[in-house]
Amino acid sequence: MVRLQKLLAEAGVSSRRGGEQLILAGRVAVNGRIIRELGTRVDEAHDQVSVDGKPVRVRRKLYVALNKPAGCVCSRKDELGRPTIYELLPREWSNLYSVGRLDYDTEGLLFLTNDGEFALRLTHPRYGVRKKYIATVEGRVTQDVLDRVQRGVFDRGERLKAEQARLLSSSLARSTVELVLTEGKNREVRRLFELQGFAVKRLRRVQIGRIKLGELKAGRWRTLTEPEIKSLLG
Repeated sequence: MVRLQKLLAEAGVSSRRGGEQLILAGRVAVNGRIIRELGTRVDEAHDQVSVDGKPVRVRRKLYVALNKPAGCVCSRKDELGRPTIYELLPREWSNLYSVGRLDYDTEGLLFLTNDGEFALRLTHPRYGVRKKYIATVEGRVTQDVLDRVQRGVFDRGERLKAEQARLLSSSLARSTVELVLTEGKNREVRRLFELQGFAVKRLRRVQIGRIKLGELKAGRWRTLTEPEIKSLLG
């Protein structure tokens, strides 16, 4: 049994807030009876739900892991005509959307789904889902730099902070750093290093929660297993 507005959201009829407005407006019926109570629960398998007389069909939930290559965007359409991640997926999966985003130049693990609750659990700061990145940085990064990154810095009114930062290799020309973040603000890793005077030359996300990128090749995808989905929601 699920709340009626949640079912409407999962079916792609509206957002959950929009579903509440549809219910209050008397536009939603369950088994032929108009429902106006927001707390109403329905059985997805047996109850027949309609909006403005048209049947609502709940879509099968999909959970996909993609190895996003550099040089594509997470938007469905790009005003500059750049490639998008959706061009890498089967056409019948047009109802999927990315769980968070990776910027144009960033590579690595990205989830796509049509499950709003799943997306919320992975992106809202209160759940603190850990995301691991490998950054290749121009120049020698010292422990002092990593300490500042872990203490946190302020930029344009936002506090940027890595939960963990570990040096994997370092030379005068470049350094490789492993970082763990829990919030994932816009371009957070790149901004953290830019504020310390370093340019990130390559950035890959290699893990979300317990799910690792593994051997998944750039531009390829796979569906998540039931145990993997449960590990992310647990």
